[in-house]
Parts: sequence; C-alpha cells; structure tokens
Amino acid sequence: MPRNNPIAEVFGFPVSNESEKAKYYRENRLCPFHNRFPNCTKDKADDPLGVCSVNHGDCKVITCPSRFREDWKILRNAASFVWPKGTKWTSLPEIKLVDANGQSAGNVDYVIVSYDQEGRITDFASIEVQGVYISGNLRNPFLEFMKNPSIDFDWNGKNFPHPDYLSSSRKRLIPQMLYKGGIFKAWNKKQCVVIQKSFFDTLPMLPQTIKEKADIAWFLYDLKYDERDGQNHLVLVDTIYTEFQAALQKVIYTQPGQIADFVSLLQGKLDERISNDPCVHSAYELL
Repeated sequence: MPRNNPIAEVFGFPVSNESEKAKYYRENRLCPFHNRFPNCTKDKADDPLGVCSVNHGDCKVITCPSRFREDWKILRNAASFVWPKGTKWTSLPEIKLVDANGQSAGNVDYVIVSYDQEGRITDFASIEVQGVYISGNLRNPFLEFMKNPSIDFDWNGKNFPHPDYLSSSRKRLIPQMLYKGGIFKAWNKKQCVVIQKSFFDTLPMLPQTIKEKADIAWFLYDLKYDERDGQNHLVLVDTIYTEFQAALQKVIYTQPGQIADFVSLLQGKLDERISNDPCVHSAYELL
C-alpha cells in the first residue's frame, strides 16, 4: 500500500478490497456497521465522510464510533463484565442523562439493562464508545479517492490527516468521565469504556484492580486483517479494570515537569521584555 495513503477503510471496507460488495457499498455510500440508517451519515448526511479508519504507522485507527458496532461485540463483552451468565439483558441506545438540577449531562451511548421475568429492570450499566479525532484535512483525500478508488491511491496534499489522541481524551473522554461517569458512580453502577488500544496507550498508566472490585472496565479493541475475506475485523485485545476515583485522578491531572525549567522559561521571556522595553521595570509596581 502507498506510504502516503491516510485512508484505511471506506464505507466499511479496506481500500485494498476491490470486491463487488465493496464497490457496491462505496457507490451507494452504505454503512455495514449498524448505523441508524442504511447509509453512512458521518459528518454530513447528504455528503458523508465515509472513512471508518485511517492509517497511522502500522495501525489502523478507528475514527468513526459506528465502526465499533461490528457484530455488536461491544455489547456482549460489556454485559459479561456486569452480570453473570444466564442474566437476561438488552441494550438501549442514546439515553439522556440529567443531574440533580435537571440539567443535561449528555447522552449515554448505550445503557445495558438486566430485567426479570416480568420485564422489570433489575440493574443497568453504561457504555461509552470513543473513536479518535483527526487533525488535518481528511475530506480532501477521501473525495480524491472516491473519484477513482484504487489500492494504489496516494495522497500528497497539504494538511495531511493524522490521529489527534490528545484532543480525543481532553475534549471528549475526560469530560464524559467527569460528568456522566460521576453520576453513574454516585448510583453505584458499573461503567464500560470502549476504545481502541492505540488510544488507551496514549493515556497515563491507570492503576488497575480486579474485575470484582472494578467500577470501570476499559475494553480495548483493534482491527485485524483477514485475508480470507479481505476485511478488517474488530477484535477485543485486552480489558483493563479500574476503580473510578483512581482512574479519574490519573487522567485529569498531568504529571508536572521541573519548576526550575518553567522559571527559566519565564526568566528568558522577562529578559526579552526588559531588553525591548526598559520601562517595564516600573510599569506594574505595587502601591
């Protein structure tokens, strides 16, 4: 595959897959991963950005949350963390969550619920699914690829797209843990986080616990290529169990650098200011 191809999958199929089925999905802009509608609706419903994952080094990084819905493995694996075998359960998508003041804390991607013989809920848990944000321009290479889909597609345009793990955690994952996760913790309900292993590896090392004591189960998935059908398949590669407070403390606080290095930086800036403006000495004297 060309080194400068940022696109790994388009409308559910690897760019290397030139089967009739792959062509059919591309031509009709379909999503094979249980989107709300048969068509892909990513970014724009009438002009979808049909990229499921991007190439980054040797990794295929999932950018679309719908990609995690393959065969609904994420639901089954989450339920196995929360309840023993034989439990009756189902999933409810996009459930609105409010705080004590009636203010919205956002929607929970999935709430899995267990129920008894009469259909009454006996327990529930949350599932949050997080793809990775992209920095750079992904639409331009996507549009160029769609003009002439080919395994030899190469992209040398400006603003080359790449995964933005930092924004994915700070702007999305951590706020979800703070607001929605805090509510579920107060209710003493289990939480499940579904992300890709490459994303998890960019987070601080979380203190782990055993399954029975865990508040949160981190389900780490990857895409594995199968030559038999020319498809990438979602595979659970690891599960990390953590307690809520310990994990939250680790992800919201950054390990500080040396204070001497920061003071040195400030001193350099101050020296530069004084050399350019001698009056700075008396500009802000306290009275």
